[in-house]
Amino acid sequence: MAATSIHKFAQCITCHAWSPDLSMIALCPNNSEVHIYKLSEDKWEKVHVLQKHDQIVSGIDWSSRSNKIVTVSHDRNSYVWNQEASGWVPTLVILRLNRAALCVQWSPKENKFAVGSGAKTVCICYYEQENNWWVSKLIRKRHDSSVTSIAWHPNNILLATTSTDGKCRVFSTFIKGVDAKDSAMGNSADTKFGELDLCFCWAFGVRWSPSGNTLSYVGHNSMIYFVDEVGPSAAAQSVAIRDLPLRDVSFLSERMVVGVGFDCNPMVFVADESGLWSFLRFLDERKAASSSAKYGSQFSEAFGKFYGQSKYSANNNVEQSRGAHDNCINCILPLAKQRKSSVTRFSTSGLDGKVVIWDLQKQEDLLEYL
Repeated sequence: MAATSIHKFAQCITCHAWSPDLSMIALCPNNSEVHIYKLSEDKWEKVHVLQKHDQIVSGIDWSSRSNKIVTVSHDRNSYVWNQEASGWVPTLVILRLNRAALCVQWSPKENKFAVGSGAKTVCICYYEQENNWWVSKLIRKRHDSSVTSIAWHPNNILLATTSTDGKCRVFSTFIKGVDAKDSAMGNSADTKFGELDLCFCWAFGVRWSPSGNTLSYVGHNSMIYFVDEVGPSAAAQSVAIRDLPLRDVSFLSERMVVGVGFDCNPMVFVADESGLWSFLRFLDERKAASSSAKYGSQFSEAFGKFYGQSKYSANNNVEQSRGAHDNCINCILPLAKQRKSSVTRFSTSGLDGKVVIWDLQKQEDLLEYL
């Protein structure tokens, strides 16, 4: 089994992030707080509780260089937390949003971070040394609905976004005085490098490959998309799956992608030597239910719905297959530095309140793609 450790932290986890040395984890237990746990003698102990937001914390990211935590919430606010002797001290970020902040991510150089929101905008935030605060520059155009996910290109300039309008877009986030000018990337935050209209439904997680040559994102139509050479002449591929939709995606190498979502089981996608992507297998091992049990489960589910009962009620004697996760997986993070071209360990968190650590070192059929 690829899952090496399973930790139950809460009833439900909205998002999580790791410290640079992977000794601590920050997570939101589906409320306005951020809990920080530290690994001590093979046990996780709660060492800090960050309390500043008024509503559910929807995004957390822990910088690997400066050891800063950035959080966003449905209360339309964002804070950058600095660790001091007295604990974690928050600094308010001026977002100027009139809707909930939904996701956040530090840039590769960590001199800025991006915030996606329900206000159809993306905030590019950077630190002003003169005034000692964090300010934001808004990308107001292009989006027709909520921005659900963001991903930084390795060059620290390009930013990919997905939205519930069914599109994936790539923008330049160049900020004068913060970024070094590059004629190839442009110098305007409103420059549109690509608009991908492949999904025709809600689009969720998006990620760049380690080299930045390939972009992948998922939609609510049980499909995953791969795009090479993002721009006017982009080459796109789509892979349809027979299972439930994915919510997030992550590149483990240039030829391997892991997607997670409503099936509660990570899905592995690989590319052959010609660059053609396909679904390989589920990562979690589970026992398949017999045909008679399957039909019995369908009948019990329909009967239970008629009487307002849950399919997981005590009246249903059909044994459900269980894996590492029991509910939707909504977040996946690599457990390695961003500079590495391949990753063998990653973590997932979901609505079941679990954080699962996966290791692919012993998966012989996957090592050739790493």
